[in-house]
Amino acid sequence: MSMESDIDVMCVGLTKTFRDFWMRPRVRAVEGVDLQIRRGQIYGLLGPNGSGKSTTIKMLLGLLAPTSGRIAVLGRRPRDVASKQHVGYLPEESYLYRFLSARETLDYYGRLFRLPAAVRRERTDRLLEMVGLEAVEHRPVGEFSKGMQRRVGLAQSLINDPQLLILDEPTSGMDPVGARQIKDLIADLGRRGKTVLLCTHQLTDVEDLCDRVAIMFGGRVRAEGTCDDLLVQEALTTIRTPALSAEVIAEIRDLLARRGIGQCDVERPRRRMEALFLEIVDRARAEGLDTSGARSGGAVAAFLRGATPPTALQDSGSAGATPEQADAGPVDDALIESLVQRG
Repeated sequence: MSMESDIDVMCVGLTKTFRDFWMRPRVRAVEGVDLQIRRGQIYGLLGPNGSGKSTTIKMLLGLLAPTSGRIAVLGRRPRDVASKQHVGYLPEESYLYRFLSARETLDYYGRLFRLPAAVRRERTDRLLEMVGLEAVEHRPVGEFSKGMQRRVGLAQSLINDPQLLILDEPTSGMDPVGARQIKDLIADLGRRGKTVLLCTHQLTDVEDLCDRVAIMFGGRVRAEGTCDDLLVQEALTTIRTPALSAEVIAEIRDLLARRGIGQCDVERPRRRMEALFLEIVDRARAEGLDTSGARSGGAVAAFLRGATPPTALQDSGSAGATPEQADAGPVDDALIESLVQRG
């Protein structure tokens, strides 16, 4: 498999500047962002409000054109309609037709993807069961709570069995039990080869789910890597052993190396994602960086379980195999050019 065949999303030098009526630069929402998301990864995109996350997602979806930079999504330009067939999107707000029932909503989105009637019925049944709404499937979604509407939104984002799933605050408004179920679902989708871009303010979700994380502030990526890379505290070391008596502890303080204690795990302690997140934001603010945001003050559906067949992504130019979770290497313009030319 070629190096680029397992890359589902790539951005190189991505920049977006919003201009005023006189075409003068007003806000630089995204500046020089490089991202590389491989097939089967769950990738976290973090940042405070106004950091550029939503603008980045809109450019990946082709809803906004970048001012400069290059993007490849499933081997095509974001505005190439062929790539939409294999992308699922859950926006931050659940934009649903309030007078349609949950079943009618999923059927409607299935029709947009031109799914046959039998396939729509089967997938709707499985998805309603998966998100726990089969008992209220005929109620208008306008009567649903926010958490229930998020469940409908998640189901509609999966109706086309997407290879790339973009989720913006998927557990917003959900109770802890529902949030746990959605997290388990996202983890299962990642294990089954789906690529997930997760945008959330729930930092514990990121630690539990994500293979790699990018933290944005002021339109730039301030830190990027695996959770282990970002959260390990290099200046400290923790030694863990079974429970020891006070006498042994006193001896260890003096001569640990001479005791030869078994079952002693030595590792570098991790801080919480929340601590790293706040540290990066505080450091960026201390450096005087501008931001356009606020200041301080059930089981997976059967049709989603199998690996995507190699022929399913021929329109988007992406291979169907799921590679091992490899660290993202350096990005360059030649690589993204090769990605989009494959379509």
